[in-house]
Amino acid sequence: MDKKLKVGILGATGMVGQRFITLLENHPWFEVVLLAASGRSSGKLYEEAVDGRWKMSCDMPEYVKKMTVYDMDKDFDKINSEVDFVFCAVNMPKDQIRALEEKYAKAETPVVSNNSANRWTPDVPMVVPEINPEHLEVIESQKKRLGTKRGFICVKPNCSIQSYTPAIHALREFEPKLVVATTYQAISGAGKTFAQWPEMEHNIIPFISGEEEKSEKEPLRLWGQVKDGVIVPATEPTISCQCLRVPVLDGHTAAVFINFEKKPSKEQILEKWRSFKGLPQELELPSAPKNFIQYLEEDDRPQVRLDVNYENGMGVSIGRLREDSVFDYKFVGLSHNTLRGAAGGAVLIAELLAAKNYITPKQA
Repeated sequence: MDKKLKVGILGATGMVGQRFITLLENHPWFEVVLLAASGRSSGKLYEEAVDGRWKMSCDMPEYVKKMTVYDMDKDFDKINSEVDFVFCAVNMPKDQIRALEEKYAKAETPVVSNNSANRWTPDVPMVVPEINPEHLEVIESQKKRLGTKRGFICVKPNCSIQSYTPAIHALREFEPKLVVATTYQAISGAGKTFAQWPEMEHNIIPFISGEEEKSEKEPLRLWGQVKDGVIVPATEPTISCQCLRVPVLDGHTAAVFINFEKKPSKEQILEKWRSFKGLPQELELPSAPKNFIQYLEEDDRPQVRLDVNYENGMGVSIGRLREDSVFDYKFVGLSHNTLRGAAGGAVLIAELLAAKNYITPKQA
């Protein structure tokens, strides 16, 4: 890329916004030129706005400390005039998020969103770049609806599905028909640390609002088809999930049981996982893991402590594949929920959009 694309971050003071900031430091294609948040933070220097609330394990990058935080509503015209596209990681009611994202898109600023508000908008692609890059073609229909030439919205799916959906996707030719999964989800998925949520220490909470529905339905949208300008979700496999919050900072683990229409051998499954590559690997996108899926032979892997940062947190670790007495097979998956599952996944989507010329520099 000859010239870096200018990026704004909406919701820059929250945990996912902070993760965007760390990931985009020295990015080869993107340059963060503007930070925005709610009115509570507007007008402050970023280091002041986040004082005492920096949640990353690394230090705050120097490049953002003295940047002024803008109001993503009141300063809309300035933000829109200075960026080529925005990442959206705001914490607001869904109807407000939908309105905000559509406002930017209609003003010809592409939006790559970490939020769930537009995941079921029929002409908004919800993408894991290795799984369904072909869904980007629905953007042309969305732009017709919005009346735009370059503005659109593209979203990433829920963090909880990243730990098992890629493993199932690699086995689609064997026609999976029933999946039962239990996810064990880190507290950073709620935007919190142990200092902010001490009651999570030595505790498990067997309920995360909205997660089970997302975990059961969103993979079917990833496996859907573009028809008449909208995405029609797949109808199989049937997925049933339970989602638990566990005392882990980063990393969502899933225990998965699966039945197939065409039951493969264990060797066939392992070969499919180990050889799987998607479009990001073919294009060698900057944030793409070299190997998206790794299989670990040890009986006690994957482990959060050992494996959550596989491929800089952008890969998926699988282990404990074995036949089951009720289902065909069972296995355990692990993914990093704020890297692959949130900001990192959105950065990879933006790289794919740039590589495919959906995001280009605005004309001066």
